[in-house]
Amino acid sequence: MSFAENLRVAREKKKISQLELAQLVKVNQSAIARFELGQRFPNVLLGDQIAKKLDTTVDELVNGQTE
Repeated sequence: MSFAENLRVAREKKKISQLELAQLVKVNQSAIARFELGQRFPNVLLGDQIAKKLDTTVDELVNGQTE
């Protein structure tokens, strides 16, 4: 799966909305939506923050879950 798909799956697994994730990492909800649509990618620091809030790693978001 792509980063966009992995991000959406990880977020849904945590049962949080795009808006909730956006508030946790202090970005607009539209930024999370664009990441999930594959239109944009977060910078390294934001990617790390997102991964931590979703209890995963940047590697898993980029390359897929290791389960």
